[in-house]
Amino acid sequence: MTAEQNLVPLRATHSAPVVFGAGAAIGVLGGMIGLGGAEFRLPLLISLFGFAALSAVILNKAMSLVVVLTALPARLAAIPAADIAARWPVAVNLLAGSLLGAWAGASWAVRMRSATLYKVLAALMVFMAAALVLTHTTTLGTLDLPLWAQVPAGVAAGFGIGVVAAIMGVAGGELLIPTIVLFFGENIKTAGSLSLLVSLPTMLVAFARYSRDGSFAVLGANRRFAVVLAAGSVAGAVLGGLLLGVFPDAVLIPLLAVILLVSAVKLARHD
Repeated sequence: MTAEQNLVPLRATHSAPVVFGAGAAIGVLGGMIGLGGAEFRLPLLISLFGFAALSAVILNKAMSLVVVLTALPARLAAIPAADIAARWPVAVNLLAGSLLGAWAGASWAVRMRSATLYKVLAALMVFMAAALVLTHTTTLGTLDLPLWAQVPAGVAAGFGIGVVAAIMGVAGGELLIPTIVLFFGENIKTAGSLSLLVSLPTMLVAFARYSRDGSFAVLGANRRFAVVLAAGSVAGAVLGGLLLGVFPDAVLIPLLAVILLVSAVKLARHD
């Protein structure tokens, strides 16, 4: 099935306050655990706003790009740019795989039948729920890989993350951060900044691939909707960041994992 068949040129008709509020709610959820919330935004675009799978992915990717561009300066202000620059080999290692993965993932997404894409998205949301629980309820150590194993492992992990990020329209931080900690031994704060540096070009590559199939038509038809949702997402992410630590992870993480699992079931059953 082509991208044109898989995309529904739907024009969202919800009021601006509803759209902004939905984006803000998702941003708060993501911000409270230090993420952008794209994995929660995707099922909302499908279930609440009625977008077809691929259209929702494109819109979600656009929102993720805005959130990353907003978060990057804040992260660089918190952690000296020199510290991040000194770790450029880590970013390059992951990018060697993630850029290829993003192109491949976007290529697969535009060629999938819509019914298949819904099921793939559902499976990936279950995977995200598992990653969320694992990374926030366990203490991440390091695998202490030798250099000869570290490089190919980083490329392979980057490829997989690029595929997932492109298909779901997410930045991939929820997967990049634990990968950077486990494979390269960086602390969580540094890993967060490095993940943004990897996410940005990875998302741009996915956008470039999607643009070849006319997939951006949904953005043009829903420009106002996208701007309002993005504004809500950024505002919510900032508020969520301020609420970071207010709710105990022992309560918040299982709740968010359940939300992802319920969303996955609904997507798998989507007609």
